[in-house]
Amino acid sequence: MNGGPASMYLKLILLVIASFIAAGTLIYTQQLVNDLQERERQIVKLYASSLESVARDASSGVDFTFQLDIIKRINFPLILAEVDSNNLALEVIGQRNVLIDSTMSHDKIESELLKLTEELKKLHDPILIIIPDAHTRQAVFYGDSILVTKLMYYPYLQIIFAIIFILIFYVSFSYMKRNEQSNIWVGMAKETAHQLGTPISSLMGWQEILKMSYDKADNVLDVANEMENDLVRLNKITNRFSKIGSKPELKEEFLYEVIDKVLNYFKRRIPQSSKKVSLSVEGDRNLKCKINHELFEWVIENLIKNALDAMDNERSGLITIKFQKTNKHIEIDIIDNGKGIDLRRRKDVFRPGYSTKKRGWGLGLSLARRIIENYHKGKISVKSSVQNEGTVFQIILPKY
Repeated sequence: MNGGPASMYLKLILLVIASFIAAGTLIYTQQLVNDLQERERQIVKLYASSLESVARDASSGVDFTFQLDIIKRINFPLILAEVDSNNLALEVIGQRNVLIDSTMSHDKIESELLKLTEELKKLHDPILIIIPDAHTRQAVFYGDSILVTKLMYYPYLQIIFAIIFILIFYVSFSYMKRNEQSNIWVGMAKETAHQLGTPISSLMGWQEILKMSYDKADNVLDVANEMENDLVRLNKITNRFSKIGSKPELKEEFLYEVIDKVLNYFKRRIPQSSKKVSLSVEGDRNLKCKINHELFEWVIENLIKNALDAMDNERSGLITIKFQKTNKHIEIDIIDNGKGIDLRRRKDVFRPGYSTKKRGWGLGLSLARRIIENYHKGKISVKSSVQNEGTVFQIILPKY
């Protein structure tokens, strides 16, 4: 039940894909941030040029509506200050979009704004304002807009949430997988005990009969024959379980004979129960199919047992197995007139551990699916089901 190399490779592939997605998200978002920052820098340069124009043409009657419109559109922190030759802010001339406590004293506000220019300087180089014949240097210090700031942190938050989601999914999936594996192991143990229990109990009964009939040769021979049948059954059970997990050999078999043999086994056992059930098989007696005889018998047995469990004791039961060859594959329908399967439960019937019986362990149909799909490369499904009318299971096998 371990993951094995395939599971490790799958995890590695998923990790590589996740890494590429994360890297792609970061690169793309960073490109957006760079583009927006460049756009904002151009706005600051335009703002600085506007200030230069205002200083140069203030007395010429020029319309400065365009410059004022630029100032209104600025949505990021900006400080205009006098600077020294090293672009160190000496005195704040004006600011926009700077969050600061207006109840503080003028000197305190000035001090806080000067400190802020140093922080803004670390983010972006200030834009110098060139004013002819001016005795002072001025510069514009600016920061990032709220949109840029959000974009810078967004991919990291996205990755964190993705990691949390993946961890929750992984833990949940691991728990479900462990629970399913536990159901398989428990079910396998019970199935083994159940499979072995019938012939062993029978052998114990024959042993008692043998003790009482030791002086009657005819009786001893009959008992020996019955014991041989039970031993054959035990050997078949052992072979079945030994093939689970290994690669069984597929051979061409007459499909009718294989199915009819299973039906005859049940026909001998059904009279011992209180149910009245008729079993039949319909199909080409000469049709051959590549199967593993013992495992395929096990599938048919499990489907018949499932059909018998669905039978109503108050009416006669009918189980019919029909098969035919199509252009692409071989179809086998197992038809019963039992209680039917609820539409909401059809996907669950093949799940390990699922059972509608109080004492069931829900492994029969799960094993059937594994045998058909993993070993025979076929498909098994609920073809149709109507409440209180019956169910049709369908097996599709490849045509070699």
